[in-house]
Amino acid sequence: MSVRNHASRHDTDVAIIGGGLVGMSLAYGLLRQGKTVTVFDEGDQALRASRGNFGLVWVQGKGDSCPDYAHLTRLSARLWPELAASLQQETGIDIELRQDGGLYVCLDQPSLQQRADMLARMRQDSGGDYPFEVLTPEQAREKEPALGPDIAGATWSPMDGHLNPLLLFRALHQAFKQRGGNLVNGEPVQHIQPLQHGFEVRLQDKSLTAGKVVLAAGLGNKALAPQLGLYAPVEPNRGQVLITERLKPFIHYPTGHVRQTGEGTVQLGDSKEDVGLNTGTTAEELGKIAARAIRMYPVLEKVRLIRAWGALRVMTPDGYPIYQQSSRHPGAYVVTCHSGVTLGAVHAGPLVNWLLGKDIEISLEAFSADRFPI
Repeated sequence: MSVRNHASRHDTDVAIIGGGLVGMSLAYGLLRQGKTVTVFDEGDQALRASRGNFGLVWVQGKGDSCPDYAHLTRLSARLWPELAASLQQETGIDIELRQDGGLYVCLDQPSLQQRADMLARMRQDSGGDYPFEVLTPEQAREKEPALGPDIAGATWSPMDGHLNPLLLFRALHQAFKQRGGNLVNGEPVQHIQPLQHGFEVRLQDKSLTAGKVVLAAGLGNKALAPQLGLYAPVEPNRGQVLITERLKPFIHYPTGHVRQTGEGTVQLGDSKEDVGLNTGTTAEELGKIAARAIRMYPVLEKVRLIRAWGALRVMTPDGYPIYQQSSRHPGAYVVTCHSGVTLGAVHAGPLVNWLLGKDIEISLEAFSADRFPI
């Protein structure tokens, strides 16, 4: 792979550093707009957030302290059906997108009231256009009969849904390959050098030039961003997940803690731990996850568990994304978030238009890293 020095010619239009759900969604969107794209994926040694994703396309409650983020998630939810259909048409892969609504089950009255108050504020901030319901235990069990007697109620939103994140990952990679994308796998990026026109991406023994470069490397963005005059103060936050044996369908709507997959297994999770780069599991945390799930769905008490894992979320100090172009080196961007599934349709659509300098229907000013002190 050689470097081309001609100012108007590059090996690729866009180089994306990071081959997870964020990077591949951007890559697919760029290919659909006729750009040549090279994705640099560190390989199996990377701390992959994508492999631990819970698979929710979740809207209710997201952006409670940032109306722009609330708008962003709702936009992405609206765009998901088109993206899922496009991927299935191109690859034959059904990513199992279901957007029939979602429940957030509360186990005590104070939690339910706190959540109801939060959603009411979000409705007010959106000018009244934010559909949700607060359900009594009886109303919640009308929607989900398997819910147990030990619940205080739930909040319901018709905007929520879920999908299979591993099938999504596979579909994005297959579509990327079919559209002629270039994947450089298994070699970490050593350095990114701004050129007079474009950028040079250097690996250990080769390099490539690009017109634009996008940092979508998750936790790796923290070290890469300063090379391009950018700032990405991201830290890991571990989530642990349990998977049950396959069961006949009995959970009709995803929740923030429990969902049943298309193949029948039940996924339990939503722990949040500041443990550095440790991707392991602990009996204590897995026990809490299982106990909460059983209180919600008592039928799970006798079900066999077949696997568990830990994975690291990519978290900014306030939990919201960073979308920013470098003022020092225009054409270099950082894209990082912890909602690679929920925001996937925005990444493949409007955010690609932003990368290409086109007008978009959303404001990204709130997602500049300038909001964080250095």
